[in-house]
Amino acid sequence: MIEITNLSKNYGTKKALQNLNLKIEPGKIFGFLGHNGAGKSTTIKTLVSIHNPTSGTVTVDGLDLAEHRQEIKRKIAYVPDTPDIFLQLSATEYWDLLVAAYQLDRDAVQSRLQKLITLFDMNFHVDETLSSFSHGMRQKAILIGALMTDPDIWILDEPMQGLDPQAAFDLKKLMQDHAQKGKTVIFSTHNLDTAEQLCDELAILKKGQLIYNGSVQDLLNQHENKTLEQVYLEMAGRSDSKIMDELEGGGHE
Repeated sequence: MIEITNLSKNYGTKKALQNLNLKIEPGKIFGFLGHNGAGKSTTIKTLVSIHNPTSGTVTVDGLDLAEHRQEIKRKIAYVPDTPDIFLQLSATEYWDLLVAAYQLDRDAVQSRLQKLITLFDMNFHVDETLSSFSHGMRQKAILIGALMTDPDIWILDEPMQGLDPQAAFDLKKLMQDHAQKGKTVIFSTHNLDTAEQLCDELAILKKGQLIYNGSVQDLLNQHENKTLEQVYLEMAGRSDSKIMDELEGGGHE
């Protein structure tokens, strides 16, 4: 279980995250929704130790993240919100780097690695540099690197971004299978259809504050005859339609 308690993060005077409290149970797919700047990536980067919180705590399976950082990192597969990293490496070199970082035996992960390479149609690109890849190909390489170690917790920041329909379908199936094994999947998305399709539970953030935590179905039950898009925009969108009205009217009174 992951427990987030009174988590806050400030960047100077900007409050990116304010007193976030969440419990994320194993065996579930947990989604973060929110506009750009809502605090989704800040939360995720705190969970994977890229950012240190201004205040508050994170515990993973009873271990305090601040005190057991390396031990917890080995439990986590992380996909960042951009695949533009280690561009000078070939795909194989990048995967070998992760094997070394996780202190794994290359032979122990080779079978799973090869299955992922085949699944994401990367067999003929393993020796090419990440810099030569399209955005979608880079995303596949980063996903393969994260998932080949198969730790208990997957933390994926906008993982579908840039993927072709087949790769997105395959990733969703992998996420569902991982959760069905009693393990944890955490991901952020702007795609409401994906959230509705995958999430057992979700958190909606707005300007660094939690405005909903629960299941998609419970949220829809609270707003009869409305789509998830309508409900989400009512909660997290603009509070008025003045700007849209002005645009539609050409800005004239």
